[in-house]
Amino acid sequence: MDQRQIRTVTTTKIIVRGRVQGVGFRPFVANLAKKYELNGTVQNNLDGVYIILQGEKVSSFLVDLQQKAPRLSRIDEVEVETTTRAPFDSFSIIPSDEQGSSRLVIPVDAAVCPDCLQEMNDPKNRRYRYPFITCTQCGPRYTMIQALPYDRERTSMASFSMCPDCGQEYTDSTNRRYHAEPTACETCGPVVSFWTIEKGHLADGEAAIQKTIRHLQAGAIVAIKGIGGYHLACDAKNEEAVNRLRARKRRPNKPFAVMAASLAETRSFAYVSSEEEALLTSSEAPIVVLDLKQPFQVLAPQLQTIGVMLPYTPLHHLMMEKFSLLVMTSANVSGLPMVYDEQAAFTQLAGIADFFLTHNRPIVHPLDDSVVKKGLFLRRARGYVPDGLTVDVDVSQVVALGSQQKNTFALGRNNQVFLGPHIGDLQSQEVIDHFRNEWHHLRQWMGMNHSIIAVDAHPGFATQSLATQMDGEVVKVQHHHAHFVACLAENNVDTLSYGIILDGTGYGLDGNIWGFECVYGNAAHFERLGHLAYTPLAGGEKAIVEPWRNAVSMLVFFFGEEGKQMAYERFPEKRAAIDIIAHMVEKNLNAPLAGTCGRLFDAVSAFLGLCEVSTYDGEAAIVLSEQMVHYERKKERPYSFSLERVAGVDEINVKSMWKEIMADIKTGQATTTIIARFHETIIQAIVCMLKRQTKQTKQVALSGGSFHNEYLRKHLKEALQQAGYDVLEHKQVPPSDGGLSFGQLMIAKERSV
Repeated sequence: MDQRQIRTVTTTKIIVRGRVQGVGFRPFVANLAKKYELNGTVQNNLDGVYIILQGEKVSSFLVDLQQKAPRLSRIDEVEVETTTRAPFDSFSIIPSDEQGSSRLVIPVDAAVCPDCLQEMNDPKNRRYRYPFITCTQCGPRYTMIQALPYDRERTSMASFSMCPDCGQEYTDSTNRRYHAEPTACETCGPVVSFWTIEKGHLADGEAAIQKTIRHLQAGAIVAIKGIGGYHLACDAKNEEAVNRLRARKRRPNKPFAVMAASLAETRSFAYVSSEEEALLTSSEAPIVVLDLKQPFQVLAPQLQTIGVMLPYTPLHHLMMEKFSLLVMTSANVSGLPMVYDEQAAFTQLAGIADFFLTHNRPIVHPLDDSVVKKGLFLRRARGYVPDGLTVDVDVSQVVALGSQQKNTFALGRNNQVFLGPHIGDLQSQEVIDHFRNEWHHLRQWMGMNHSIIAVDAHPGFATQSLATQMDGEVVKVQHHHAHFVACLAENNVDTLSYGIILDGTGYGLDGNIWGFECVYGNAAHFERLGHLAYTPLAGGEKAIVEPWRNAVSMLVFFFGEEGKQMAYERFPEKRAAIDIIAHMVEKNLNAPLAGTCGRLFDAVSAFLGLCEVSTYDGEAAIVLSEQMVHYERKKERPYSFSLERVAGVDEINVKSMWKEIMADIKTGQATTTIIARFHETIIQAIVCMLKRQTKQTKQVALSGGSFHNEYLRKHLKEALQQAGYDVLEHKQVPPSDGGLSFGQLMIAKERSV
């Protein structure tokens, strides 16, 4: 046939980029096309979602496309082009195109939606009490993806062939499960199973759930497989069971996260603001750290807060029918990655869990629960990873490997930075292997190559070794510069600004340990304007784990023999060890110099008798700061401090503060008053240090793990604003090391220009 005789019609080609796969976007587009009587196709592609339209009402379609998109979607870009081609006689979803380079945003895991819950609780529904009920608007996504584009055959659901009923729903454009990749039912889908180590497999389905409930009610500890890995669960109101879990996990003091049956139950023991309620009930469903109404000593020793989540999977909802509160803590052995497959669960958790509630849907990518406290991420993971952060520059070809602790990595593509999952501390080969696996998959999915690799400047960090095994130019970034720039970049700021960086430890450019920094600059460069005066950290790492040693080091350094006597008074049972520490300080033996906020908080906490030995990371500082949760702030008088000019920078010297704290203790001053005065000292010292600076800016960014201290953050911000400063804070990434890779990447990008 003569090609000139083939009829063509005006055709609109649309490319939609963003979080548009795995969120019911193609069914939404198909139904929208039907509404406006448009013919054509919609297709998943590595570059986004491709839509071809023919008809009269394309403009109306485009309006609804942006305004009525599915709740889990996020449209970053819509590209529209008009052309001509042969006419379509209908509208259809066509198979995905796996060719080309990826520009996809991988879908995130989402809490079960209200529609699915209603069906699960309806005895007349064929999915009644089915623990894997899902649709296009909820359920697992990232954790089950094996390859892109996102289609069932490239997920861990590939081995589950849909029954006729599920298949009919999957292909029915009017159905909520139209092209919902995880969709299944009791006939064709995954099954929960109940196990013991000794007796093996004991029950499936509803019987497995009921056995789990009965054993939890009897005080057992059960490992429960969820979306991203296993949790260890027990009845939170059974003190004996909780203490047994503590003993088995060797976790004497670290708080346990809990799952509450409802908001009403949560409000019975904790205060819940409107913002916190919105987070708890969101599709992301993170753990939210809430202020307790009364201490919950068995769950959160010495703390005034507790991490709470609501049920976010169908299985959780079925479990919580019989409980008001369950401990639900990540099932990982200290120093190892989160347990997420059966072999590891039965091996690693054999001495911890009494029973196992597992299932046969493989988890491809393990993922911890996200944790949010007072609007700040402590951990950015399930529900948020791997969503991209939009930045003002093209960061393609740039990656960052993050920190040694609380590790996350970052990948740059176009104008977006993608933070990987929470990896943990890179202190074992297993965690490093976990890093490599997640790094490889996310980089491959995103279609990313890299020519620039940013790492922390600390020569002993595992990330430096990892970088040497990758192709690309390695850029070493100072730890606190990365914190500073992470906050600036989050706020889309690259103008010269001040930064106040407060954290535990970071490798300083002078070889000392930094962590209480006043800096100035941006991604291109920074200069150190001030810091906490150095004191020796006798014993190094041992003084971090046993902060009473740090307190003794400071006292001896500041006051010599008098300081040793002060230490004897506060720690009378440790006289022999105090003598050794004093010798180490005087002779500079294994006593690196440190000026960090975290270590100062540790020392004061130990000196006040709150926490002399930390059983988990940051315990001493956390216990100290928790004393301020319900403290009604008065204008407490700060302790004395001095600002001294040393080697061209300002130093905050707190020698006099220590004597005044000792005097307050001797006169019987309330511990909370001493802690409040200590906080006020830190706040006023920072404000005074900033006021001495003469740079042409009034903008200051706050970053570092110490800003998880809500009292310090809130009142420092107020004091800075009263002094005329414009304060920038974190919103989308943790201020602690979990956000470090973001800043590293932005700095490396700037250096490459």
